[in-house]
Amino acid sequence: MYDLLVIGAGPAGMALAAALSKTGLRVAGLTPGDPAAPWLNTYGIWADELDSLDLPDVLSPHWTDCSAYMHGPEIRLDRVYALFDNQKLQSHLLGECERGGMDWQQGIAAGIDHSADHSTLLTGDGKTISARLVVDASGHFPALVARPAKPNVAYQAAYGVKGRFSAPPVRAGQLVLMDYRADHLTAEERRTQPPTFLYAMDLGDALYFVEETSLAFAPAVSLDLLKERLERRLAHYGVFLVEAQHVERCLFPMNLPLPDLTQPILGYGGAASMVHPASGYQVGMALKRAATVAAAISATLAGPSSPVEAAQAGWNALWPSPFIRNRNLYLLGLESLMSFNEAELHDFFTTFFNLPHPQWTGYLSNTLSTPELARTMFDLFTRAPGRVRRSLIRTAGDKPTLLWQALTAAP
Repeated sequence: MYDLLVIGAGPAGMALAAALSKTGLRVAGLTPGDPAAPWLNTYGIWADELDSLDLPDVLSPHWTDCSAYMHGPEIRLDRVYALFDNQKLQSHLLGECERGGMDWQQGIAAGIDHSADHSTLLTGDGKTISARLVVDASGHFPALVARPAKPNVAYQAAYGVKGRFSAPPVRAGQLVLMDYRADHLTAEERRTQPPTFLYAMDLGDALYFVEETSLAFAPAVSLDLLKERLERRLAHYGVFLVEAQHVERCLFPMNLPLPDLTQPILGYGGAASMVHPASGYQVGMALKRAATVAAAISATLAGPSSPVEAAQAGWNALWPSPFIRNRNLYLLGLESLMSFNEAELHDFFTTFFNLPHPQWTGYLSNTLSTPELARTMFDLFTRAPGRVRRSLIRTAGDKPTLLWQALTAAP
C-alpha cells in the first residue's frame, strides 16, 4: 500500500507529486498514458513569482519590454514576463519524483472506496490501488473530487498560433500582455459582443505567438469566433499568417466553487479550484503551494490517520481562511469585469495598471494579504472614472453574497 496516490501528471499534479516525493513518503502516480508525454499548452508567469522557489532555470524566454493597450497610449509594464520551458520544468519535476522513488502507473480513475486507514481506488480496467490518501489532480472537472454545482460558469477561452507572419505582429522583443483595442470590429460588434484581447510575443528567430483571448465570459466565447477575430485583428494591421507551427486552443472555468473541504480526497490544481479568478493563471500557484501542502500531509501521515484526517490537513494547508477571503474578493472583481462595457473595461485596466507597482503586481500574483487586497481594490475604486465606479457599486449590490463570503471566509 502506498502513502499517497496522485491522479494526474499535468503541471499541478506533478508539482505536488514531486514535493510529496521529497518527504520520504511512498508515492504513486496514476495517469492515462506516459507521465513524460509533452505538455502542449503555453504557460506564462511573471518571473519574480518563482524567486522564492528552489528551482533550476525553467523559464525561457524572458521579456523586459511588456505592454498593455487600451483606448489611450501604450501602458508600459515594469515587470519581467516569461514562459515556462515545458520540457525543462517537466524534466525537473519528473526527476524529483524519480529520486523520491515514485511509482507511476497507467490507468483512469473510475471509483473509490474509503476505510478507516486507507482508500482503495478502482481503475477503468478493473485494477485496484490502495493508499492512505488519494490526491486528485485530474483537472478542472476531476475524476473523484466532489464540488458543488454552479450555474453560469464563466470560462476563459483563447485561440492562438505560433508561427511566421508576413510582418511582425508586435515590435522586436515585445510582450503584449493584453491589447483590448478593437478598431477591427464594427460598432455593432463592439456594442453587442463580448470583448476580447490580443496576447502576443516575439519569440525570436522571426517566430511569434499571437492569441485572441476572452478573459472570462458566461457562456464561453466560441473558439471559432476567437479565431475569426484574431485573423481580422492581424489583417487590420496588414499582418497575415505564413506558417503555423503550433495551434493552441484553451477553454477552462474561472469561477468554479471550491470543492467540499471535508471530503476524504484532496484536490490540487484545477480540481481544487486553484485558477486565479482575476487572470486565469494557475501553474505558478501550483508550484508555490506544493511544498506547504506536502509538508502538512507528511506531518499527518507520520502517525495513524484516516483518509479524512489526511485530506483535511491538505485542504487546510491549501485553503486557509485568508486564501478563501482573497478568492472571494477576486470573484467579486471577476463579476465586475464581466459586467463592463468596452469603455468601462478600458478605463478599468488603465486605472489598474497605473496603481502603485506593489499593488497591481501583488494583485495578479495573489501575494497580498486580505487587508492589502481590499486596500488595492478600494484605491482602484477611488482612482477610476465615475462610470467604472458606478458599475462596481452596481455589481457589489447585485452580488452581496460574494462580499459577505469575503468577510467571513465562507467557501
